[in-house]
Amino acid sequence: MSHDIFSNIELAGHTLINRMAMAPMTRNRAPDNIATAMMAEYYAQRAGAGLIITEGAQVSEQAVGYPATPGIYTQAQLKGWKQVTDAVHEKGSRIFAQLWHCGRISHPDYHAGELPVAPSAIAAAGDAFTYEGLKPFVTPRALEAEEIAGIVDEYRHAAAFAIEAGFDGVEIHAANGYLIDQFIRDGSNRRTDRHGGSLENRTRLLMEIVAAVGGEIDHDKVGVRISPINAFNDMSDSDPQATFNHVAVSLSGLGLAYLHVVEVSMTGEASFDFDVGQLRERFDGIYIANGAYDQPRAQQTISSGDADMIAFGIPFLANPDLPERFRLNAELNEADQATFYGGDVHGYTDYPTLEA
Repeated sequence: MSHDIFSNIELAGHTLINRMAMAPMTRNRAPDNIATAMMAEYYAQRAGAGLIITEGAQVSEQAVGYPATPGIYTQAQLKGWKQVTDAVHEKGSRIFAQLWHCGRISHPDYHAGELPVAPSAIAAAGDAFTYEGLKPFVTPRALEAEEIAGIVDEYRHAAAFAIEAGFDGVEIHAANGYLIDQFIRDGSNRRTDRHGGSLENRTRLLMEIVAAVGGEIDHDKVGVRISPINAFNDMSDSDPQATFNHVAVSLSGLGLAYLHVVEVSMTGEASFDFDVGQLRERFDGIYIANGAYDQPRAQQTISSGDADMIAFGIPFLANPDLPERFRLNAELNEADQATFYGGDVHGYTDYPTLEA
């Protein structure tokens, strides 16, 4: 049966109003790491999406790596997110919280001078974003074997808080060079214990987190995001096809909500050396494709069955009523890149709708 992006789809026990997802996007507008009423307005404006996936929410204080980003590990943070989920549900959409640990892409400034943690003591090339501006990434501290269970439990705890805050599920952020991705890819993981070396070992942390989170809130409320070819945050892998085919196979059979794949690099380019179709073939659940999709390509991809849903980032950022604009083939607002990170309502909640 052929579908289009405006057709319904069942996910996490809910009937989504369309097959368009709002992709997670860091916006740095959460002072004190707590979601605000302004954020509730921002997400509610975009509730025409069948599914909203929030910006990354840190699972612990150790997980923080950027200024003014929300967490999901304290009661105050839970309360802040509750106003977001209430606002989105009132508009008829569904919303997942993205669970995030920055790992080595952090800085001692966030941790009272303590080093950020990672699978191995390998510094990323580039600069960290701090409250004092850009500072070079430091060499992180390799996690001790006995610390890893604590990291897994932080994800479980954050997932429990997310459900208590009213979220319909959670997305485990295993993409874009953050902690879980750092474990998966061999360019950043040189461990010689049970969390390093073989594909099974390098994906072990992800699978332990999926098991813990799924055990806490049920697997059908858990999605996973990966980015096989993304070099952002100085990431690399000697054989990404084999690595991420293994990830897709490992995640199959668990009854997860979805697998969300960033199919391009952060510059929007695909790789002719990587076949995302192999991931689609190996994962037995809902496949969400993400990466520079426009309406015609999204429609074709859904109709062909190459994906079940399409996640849009910047188009949703600049067009709160993106599904309606697509439906009417209307012109899109242009995104103001100067207001992507930090600031106030400008470039955040003031993009006009067609009706306006």
